Amino acid sequence: MNNSPLTHKLSRRSLLLGSAALGAAYGVSRRAIAQPAAAVDTQRRSLQGVAFHLTTVDLSQPETLVTLGLANDAPQANTPQRSYGDEPFPQIVRRMQAAVVANGTFFNTAAPHRDVMGNMVGAGRLLRYFAWETRGTTLSLRQNQRPEMLTPNLENRPRAWGEYWFSLTCGPRLVTDGQVSVTAERVRAEGFTTAHLVNPQTAAGRSAIGFSQDSRTLLMVACIDAVSLRRAAEILRELGAYQAMNLDGGASVALAARGTIVYPAGRNLTNVIAVYDARTPAPPALQTAWTQFQQGHLRPQVP
Repeated sequence: MNNSPLTHKLSRRSLLLGSAALGAAYGVSRRAIAQPAAAVDTQRRSLQGVAFHLTTVDLSQPETLVTLGLANDAPQANTPQRSYGDEPFPQIVRRMQAAVVANGTFFNTAAPHRDVMGNMVGAGRLLRYFAWETRGTTLSLRQNQRPEMLTPNLENRPRAWGEYWFSLTCGPRLVTDGQVSVTAERVRAEGFTTAHLVNPQTAAGRSAIGFSQDSRTLLMVACIDAVSLRRAAEILRELGAYQAMNLDGGASVALAARGTIVYPAGRNLTNVIAVYDARTPAPPALQTAWTQFQQGHLRPQVP
């Protein structure tokens, strides 16, 4: 898992704050989701004294598609047994051509195979799967863009891998049923042992993802300021997240909006979240796969 020094994140702050593309910071009222200018919209915000980029995704729009991208356009995610390496973030952004590209889940930066944490589904295909994998929290999308968030070690519900269009496992869980839920005990129960995750008060570079209570809006946050998991959870909750989880952090935090990098990654990445909409449509092959998935002709094949 990633544990980038805090100084690395702070050293990039002046560049990010100075970019004209970011716009002016302004506050957000408690638990209010701003109306986006498009189905996928990214703006710079501040809340509780923390500066961050907020991406809102309208899941109710038919052209909205959420998927996973892998380094070097790999067919499968990295594991200790099979690796496709990592890739510079700008190169991934150019290839994906999406409305938004953001960093995804943890990967082993200390190992040459760069193995990824957790099971993955992208475009209705299993990209990584181990039956024994129960660490962390999983965000998934089913038919009709219905989001689901599950923490298997803390909830007695199975994950329906064969029904997912998109699924990403990371964590720890930040918000559960509209309440801030991150504690040291719960983080350990999810299977995490890294110091900057186990202590919810430790400040670090953070990114997170969640969705609203009506399941219509996906919320993605990339923090410019280093924050604790607790503060990140409070921000997600105030923005309107009913369920939310932490994503990879430190030097892995990265964000591009319609081809423009607004938050540069500090290292090569192995996996990203990519979102398309009517203004920046998904590639034809992805649209075809989505149609097949909606019709029940495409489903992840669990071993």
